[in-house]
Amino acid sequence: MLVLLAGIFVVHIAMVVMLFVSTISNVWMVDSRTFGNNTSSGLWLLCNTTCSALQVNGNEAALKAVQAFMILSIIFSVIALVIFIAQLFTLEKGKHFYVPGAIVLVCWLCILIGVSIYTARITGKTLQYTNPHYGYCFILAWICFCFSFIIGILYLVLRKK
Repeated sequence: MLVLLAGIFVVHIAMVVMLFVSTISNVWMVDSRTFGNNTSSGLWLLCNTTCSALQVNGNEAALKAVQAFMILSIIFSVIALVIFIAQLFTLEKGKHFYVPGAIVLVCWLCILIGVSIYTARITGKTLQYTNPHYGYCFILAWICFCFSFIIGILYLVLRKK
């Protein structure tokens, strides 16, 4: 059981780090040009040789929603991790980790909403792109989506023995 708890803890830490990286970095969308200059954008900036504020054609509200949901997912993930650690030392034998499980599933829902809005409303809407494709931050966000679902379900069925 100790190995299972340690594994869940390590995966949860990795998920928090990946959420931070995917939200902060500016490689959600990449445009590889033939001249060797790559243009990339994230949730905050558009970067070519220099970085400037991201301008999205008519979808500023969608961009703000994605930013908000990704920040909420980080907050919920960190709160769930802190509660999980606290419950390791305070729960009696046989109690469930329902609270961190529920919070991680809320994090899962925030990631789902944020990345889905980005996919539907913002993909390819920047002025500078001719041939866009997804960057590693977008992929990390989907990996965090999978990890948060698995961790949330494991927390809900986990018993402290």
